[in-house]
Amino acid sequence: MTNARIIIVVFTASLFVSRASAQSETLADIQRIETRMNQLATYGANTPGVMKRVAFSDGDIQARKYITGLMQAAGLTVTTDAAGNIFGRKKGKDNSLPYVAFGSHVDAVPNGGIYDGDLGVIGAIECIDILNQNHIETVHPLEVIMFTDEEEGLIGSRAMTGHLPADELNNKMNCDKTLRQGINDVGGNADELDKAKIERGSIAAFIELHIEQGDNLETGNTNIGIVEGIVGMKPYTITINGKANHAGTTPMKLRKDALLTAAKLIIAINEAALSMDGRQVATVGQIFVTPGGANVIPGKAIMSLDLRDLSAGKMDLLFNIIKHKADSVAQLNGTVITFIPKEVKEPVKTDKEIQLMIAKAAEELNLTAKYLPSGALHDTQDMAKLAPAAMIFVPSKNGISHSPDEYTSPEDMKNGINVLYKTILEADQTFK
Repeated sequence: MTNARIIIVVFTASLFVSRASAQSETLADIQRIETRMNQLATYGANTPGVMKRVAFSDGDIQARKYITGLMQAAGLTVTTDAAGNIFGRKKGKDNSLPYVAFGSHVDAVPNGGIYDGDLGVIGAIECIDILNQNHIETVHPLEVIMFTDEEEGLIGSRAMTGHLPADELNNKMNCDKTLRQGINDVGGNADELDKAKIERGSIAAFIELHIEQGDNLETGNTNIGIVEGIVGMKPYTITINGKANHAGTTPMKLRKDALLTAAKLIIAINEAALSMDGRQVATVGQIFVTPGGANVIPGKAIMSLDLRDLSAGKMDLLFNIIKHKADSVAQLNGTVITFIPKEVKEPVKTDKEIQLMIAKAAEELNLTAKYLPSGALHDTQDMAKLAPAAMIFVPSKNGISHSPDEYTSPEDMKNGINVLYKTILEADQTFK
């Protein structure tokens, strides 16, 4: 569990925001949370526990209607922006102040689980219900955000920061629609994406509750993860050009096999990542070969490369090692390897003041907490460009995510929501 620290936080009573006493304060309702999570899981699920609710699909549209209904039932004013992001807004005592915002996404990866993203949205609405039940009016107005298509490139949050270029609108998405059609189908307007952009200062703070998608919390028997930062990602498309030829008549020593080069390069990439100290990762997740005949030596291979770390410099160093190894592999096999960089996501450090608020909330609730990084990308990465932002993690059983085996217990969900609720109250009193 590298880069993870167990923390014990002690605060004097004077530091806590005045609110209802522990005896009278209502907190998260496990039964209500489970009911809503299970209902949300029915939208886009062909079989129980297996989520096929990719963005802009029928299941996604149904889930959006369900979430909109929950927001309205909680007394929120609901709107949808040009990118299809859904906002549920609650007035505060001073509505001239920027929003304290919190939320996540409900789109899923193909054949994924039912907790990734969903908990952050259901948990955000649960916090509004807790506020209503405790008759608490915050100073700031509040904003529950359900982001559009987090899984295919942080689409909604990038639009909010003005970093969703129009040339992506013709990209084919997992639902087989173009991004343009998908945004329009969920109530956005792809021709007016500029209207989704918001300025820094319109949000006072942003907090996202999420399952960890790793095993640091579970193996450390820890309740709450305080995310120190979100890794950056440097993706590449690697093209390997060899020479297609007859599989039966071309001698082994004369072959320029693109797939063989790809196989050796994948091993070299893995070795490069393991050769460095730290939490850096390098992943090849896709490979396509042409011409693709069983009796033809592959003449071309195209594969993905995904580099991640909390340090941009570490990712650059890792790439240079991989590039050096690739040159050697290509020379041995008589092939040509080309790396084409794609859009980079820079590492983001979360706000230290909100980190302390999360730590204090966990201590107040008698929960253990640990600082740790996020190895996955999240909408918080973009929201940090707009406001002080942070994340709360809760345990994922066996560290599994993006899988039907993904699971977070009701007790852990409740703990995370209670920490989110108290952090919202603290942020409301702290930020201006």
